[in-house]
Amino acid sequence: MSEVFDIYTLLFLVLAVVIFWRLRSVLGRRTGNERPPYDPYSPSENSVGPQKPGDTVVDLPRSRNQAPAQEAESQPSAADIEARLEDHAPKDSELAKALTEVMRADPTFDPDQFLEGAKVAYEMVIGAFAEGDEATLQQLVDDEVFESFRRSMSERQERGERVETSLIAINKADIIEAEVKQGVEQITVRFTSELITLVRDSDGDIIEGDPETVRDVNDIWTFAREISSRDPNWKLVATQTAN
Repeated sequence: MSEVFDIYTLLFLVLAVVIFWRLRSVLGRRTGNERPPYDPYSPSENSVGPQKPGDTVVDLPRSRNQAPAQEAESQPSAADIEARLEDHAPKDSELAKALTEVMRADPTFDPDQFLEGAKVAYEMVIGAFAEGDEATLQQLVDDEVFESFRRSMSERQERGERVETSLIAINKADIIEAEVKQGVEQITVRFTSELITLVRDSDGDIIEGDPETVRDVNDIWTFAREISSRDPNWKLVATQTAN
């Protein structure tokens, strides 16, 4: 019995050695040059989004007491400025020169990103004014504009009136003026939009406007921001209707 056991034990050992040798020849040995294991959470060459310094990223607004990651941005080159202004101002025009001055003073300024933010602010301000939302308006406009809005909302409330505004579309938003003065950058934008606006009395009856009528509106708004401020947000400092 022990001889049978010894023979089977020997056979299993030989079989194990053969299997090990074949696996070694197929899989190879570690040499120290192997590709590291794949980590799905680490950035790679095929990852979506910017991975290298200098790629364009859109930061969320920071609080006033949160320092930016980089205190000073490098000055954009003339070629970079020209490329960024291509869709916003004719070359060598007064607007192009003014925007160049803004970008020299504030290297973080980008016309495309600014206009996207301006459109959001436009919609928010129109909605907050119609709803009488003073808290939202205070975050988006400066003191002078807020006081004008607050006075209009107060008079409307005294009359028992209610405004209903629907922004159908912002068809166009163009930068028409720019300047840097005493450390403050100002950008003026012309908005071409479609609105439905109603005014109802205390009984809910429409006293102005038509729910079926879409109006074409041209607004000219000016936004400002202190260049040295750590707050990246702009505020509305002037409004006028161009209709």
